[in-house]
Amino acid sequence: MAIKATVYKANLQVTDMDRNHYAGYDLTLALHPSETEERLMVRLLVFALLVDQKEGHEQLGFSKGISTDDEPDLWQKSLADEILLWVDLGQPDEKRLRKACGRAHDVVIVNYNDKSDIWWEQNKGKVARFSNLSVLQFPENQVVALSKLSQRSMQLNITIQDGEVWVSSELGEATIRPHYRLKTS
Repeated sequence: MAIKATVYKANLQVTDMDRNHYAGYDLTLALHPSETEERLMVRLLVFALLVDQKEGHEQLGFSKGISTDDEPDLWQKSLADEILLWVDLGQPDEKRLRKACGRAHDVVIVNYNDKSDIWWEQNKGKVARFSNLSVLQFPENQVVALSKLSQRSMQLNITIQDGEVWVSSELGEATIRPHYRLKTS
C-alpha cells in the first residue's frame, strides 16, 4: 500500500513592505511522502515572496508539484489558462528548464541547499540564454531554521523588507536572506 501525502494547513499573514502587499492567506498543502518539511516550508516562503506579483490574474497557487512531471511546484495562470509564472524548487536539469521557459512567460528556480552551488557552477552558462528565467537562492542554514517552524497546522507571520524575510510563529522565528543568482527584468 502506498504512503499517502500528509496534509498541512497554513495561515500566512504577509506584510511585504518592498511591494506594498499586505494580505492574509489560508493555504492547504500536501507533503508528498518523498518531500521534506524543509522543502514544504520553502514552498510557503516562495508563495509569500511571489504572490500577487502579476496583478489582475489568477492567484499564485500550488500545483501537484513533486508527484507530477508536467507541473511546477507553484504556478500562476491567466484566465485563458496561459502559464504566467512557473516556479520550480531544487536543481532542475536543462531539459526541464527548456520546457518551463518555453511554456511560461516567467520562470523562477529556487535553490535552497548547499548542493545547489555545484548545480549553479555547472549550469550558469547554460541558463543565461533563457531570457525569462530567474534563479533565487536561499541559504541552507536559514532554510533549516525555517523548517523548525513547521507544524501540521500553523500560523505564520511573514514580513519582507529590504530583501530580507522574517518569519515568526508560536514556535519561534527565522530570518531568510534570499538573493538572486540570475534575475530577468
